[in-house]
Amino acid sequence: MNAAVGAWIDLCAVDEVPPLGARIVQRAPGVADVAIFRAGDGRLFALEDRCPHRGGPLSQGIVAGTRVTCPLHGWTIELASGEAVAPDTGATRRFELRIEGGRVLIECAAFDLSSASAKPPPCPLSTARPKR
Repeated sequence: MNAAVGAWIDLCAVDEVPPLGARIVQRAPGVADVAIFRAGDGRLFALEDRCPHRGGPLSQGIVAGTRVTCPLHGWTIELASGEAVAPDTGATRRFELRIEGGRVLIECAAFDLSSASAKPPPCPLSTARPKR
């Protein structure tokens, strides 16, 4: 992560966010990370990497169109708003992004930890051992 540019922080090159995937931006120990998602149409979105249901890591979910599905319990979250798709309710915190010269910038508020959620426990899908 590079230095702040005005009220924005330079995170990475646009190409460093995989299509229909996510890139993690770590904030601080014990605090939920930020996930930068690239939607099916190429737009980028930033959400706190924590499902509003039970804190699942959205960055490990499946991106389809402009939504991500949590890998733990299948909740679907709108990338543009952070809102759960009905019939589920709740939202995850979202942050503004800006693209300048092929670089992804995020609003400095993403690093104001006073309202950040606690870091969720490790995803059982990523820590499970393969069966033999």
